[in-house]
Amino acid sequence: MSNEEILQAEQVGQTEEAADEVHNGVHNYSSEEEWVKPSDPLLLERLEWFKDQKLGIMMHWGPYSQLGVVESWALSDEDGDWSRDGIDWGVDSEELKRQYFGLNKTFNPVRLQPELWADLAAEGGFKYFILTTKHHDGFCMWDTATTDYKITGPDTPFHTHKYADICKNLFDAFRDKGLAIAAYFSKADWHTPTYWAPDMERGNDMWRGPSYDPKQHPELWEQFVQFTHEQMMELLSKYGRIDVLWLDAGWVRDGGRVPQDIRLGELVDRARQTQPWLLSADRTVGGPYENYVTPEQSIPHKPLSVPWESCITLGTSFSFRYEDKYKTLRQVVRILLEVVSKGGNLALNVGPQPDGRLPEGAIATIKELGAWMNVYGDSVYGTRICAPYYTSEFAFTQKEGIVYAFRLYEEDRMAVPSEITIPYMEQVSAIELIHTGEKLRFERTDDGLRVAMPLSEQAEQAPAAHVFRLLP
Repeated sequence: MSNEEILQAEQVGQTEEAADEVHNGVHNYSSEEEWVKPSDPLLLERLEWFKDQKLGIMMHWGPYSQLGVVESWALSDEDGDWSRDGIDWGVDSEELKRQYFGLNKTFNPVRLQPELWADLAAEGGFKYFILTTKHHDGFCMWDTATTDYKITGPDTPFHTHKYADICKNLFDAFRDKGLAIAAYFSKADWHTPTYWAPDMERGNDMWRGPSYDPKQHPELWEQFVQFTHEQMMELLSKYGRIDVLWLDAGWVRDGGRVPQDIRLGELVDRARQTQPWLLSADRTVGGPYENYVTPEQSIPHKPLSVPWESCITLGTSFSFRYEDKYKTLRQVVRILLEVVSKGGNLALNVGPQPDGRLPEGAIATIKELGAWMNVYGDSVYGTRICAPYYTSEFAFTQKEGIVYAFRLYEEDRMAVPSEITIPYMEQVSAIELIHTGEKLRFERTDDGLRVAMPLSEQAEQAPAAHVFRLLP
């Protein structure tokens, strides 16, 4: 096959893969039919543990945070039409890549305080922590031996700081607060010369896949596979207990027009020899190493019968954006309850600032969420789905025979009615308002359970939700 034919095949492949895997940086998610139930009893037990957690905090952080633009994607010429919207300093594609890859030389988050991050996450009610150890740009947030393009590299000014090994210090701090650890890792690496290799078929016109056909250059591809395995095994053997290996870049897979088999099964099986509890989330790939599926910036229309997690931003983007706007408590509670009532977990993403602090707007909402979860967490954590699941006004969960009904309010200044009809048709013996413990008067109607609201609740401003405990 000629170089031109190889390039054409790649372009066809990347077009098909783009439609399936990712659009404008937002990933699709696998269907329920693609999910493979693990046979290992321990992994089944860990999936039940995962479904109990409900709320994780996710952080996209790296040198790109200095620019306030989307993480990594501006490097891909094929994705430039949407990812370079915020890049307005008038440079061509090659100069843009040089400037981007040089951001490590100015990344110096000296105001990082891992314990404060962990304290906030615990206060916010989060149960696990997902950190971008490496995004597609290839910059490593741990002290890897595989490359100098890392937070502890000699060109990165932060390398002399006491918290220089960011993964280690953040993982340790969050574990100390009782949070589980998920290591986000991009299987693609646009910095390493064994993936985006110079002087190959593509020339300087890059896409999200390799710059060459792995079948035509198996020796180069094998170098990349070994490089990737070594990086992942560092994280899975030297950084304490890892509960989830959270893998991005679903186009790196054994399939499609440009197969990119990194022999993931070999790697995960090896890691499970020392961390047998390890869950693997090989996004959008399906099969035995995508233990749960991961909708992004979206929530499925109906409950899913498989374990799943929606990753949704607290602000408008995954990475830090200057003068970003953050969701209110009301918005976050509605998202959380829709996700949970449909059987999923919510991974709420916050993009840290380049100086090492978390944005004040994000902190404010997280603290409010924590106060809300402190009152209503029992109706969220450890629950499972319960018909009628979710409507525009109600969400339902159940645990240990008790059903929880959430009346959601869209507007801040919406008045609380004197009566609320809960669309639940099963028999109940009593209905309690969770935050007061008060038993409420109710009657059964053709539409459900008509509940008389106490006068004290009929305030001018509705809460984020009223939460009812329906006793059998």
